[in-house]
Amino acid sequence: MEEKIIENEEISLKDLINKAKYWYKYLLSKWRIIILAGIVGALFGVAYSAIKKTVYTASLSFALEDDKSGGIGLGSALASSFGLDVGGSGGGIFAGSNLTELFKSRVMVEKTLLSPIVFNGKEISIAELYIQNNKLRENWNKDSLKDIHFLPNADREKFTRIQDSILGTFYDNLAKSDLSVSQKDKKISIITMDVKSQNELFAKIFCEALARQVGEFYIETKSKKARMNMAILEHQVDSIRSELNGAITGVAIANDNTFNLNPALNVRRAPSARRQVDVQANTAILTELVKQAELAKVTLRKETPLIQVIDKPILPLPKQRFGKIKGVFYGGGAAAIFLMLFLIIKKIFKNNS
Repeated sequence: MEEKIIENEEISLKDLINKAKYWYKYLLSKWRIIILAGIVGALFGVAYSAIKKTVYTASLSFALEDDKSGGIGLGSALASSFGLDVGGSGGGIFAGSNLTELFKSRVMVEKTLLSPIVFNGKEISIAELYIQNNKLRENWNKDSLKDIHFLPNADREKFTRIQDSILGTFYDNLAKSDLSVSQKDKKISIITMDVKSQNELFAKIFCEALARQVGEFYIETKSKKARMNMAILEHQVDSIRSELNGAITGVAIANDNTFNLNPALNVRRAPSARRQVDVQANTAILTELVKQAELAKVTLRKETPLIQVIDKPILPLPKQRFGKIKGVFYGGGAAAIFLMLFLIIKKIFKNNS
């Protein structure tokens, strides 16, 4: 029984070798057409390399330092007596992948496109630079889009439907194909952003502007709660200080009115006593509020994250170019392989028919 199994295996191996020899001889007999296909494919590869434009990549990496201790215990205890929360972070809403997705959000990309830059001695928006680099306005001059412009720091709420559509197209082109953001290790708070463009200067400008825009939004959002609490405390301090000044003035006026007063007329001294109580109460309240306001300032500094840029894009940028040699290799090889597969499939169908 074992001898039959070994014999069958030897026969199948022989068949496999024979088939390989058969197809080798068959393809060898078609060497002229295969070489011709390779030459044609190589020519197409060279033509593609001439048409394919160079792509530049601007890379920027930065680290995030964020204190997640949750605020100062003493400050929270003091503020709680007035119903305020001095501590607490603006949070984990931008933790991990949420922060990387923030870079690709439409609002961040559009704000970056509308941010101002100085180009050739003139202040324009990055969106206008994008239009110039891609020569879009040349086609727009032929239709109703010739009067469409994107001014620096323009009010996004006042844009027309056409402007919204154009910005949406810019966003799709940039965020979905030319922009990539990654965090190599979740344990390390270092984020890398790459912007690809056929224009070297645009890649650098947009990369730095987007990082700056997201950084400002991130810091503002993370410290928003602490800033609101500090503003409330500062308003209360100013209000109580005004009340205290008024009470002190009232005590002085009441004392003036009771100067050389008959000791038997104590009822005339009541306003002065009441104003004195107001002074003491407002002094105690102001003392606590000033303490809390100072603690709120410390908490604000604690809650404000630090964004430290590590690497910035520096000209000249790394570039990717589909060279002629690569075009000959890939084009000729792909054409020859596809033709050989076609010949084999054609031969199989012919033998089976």
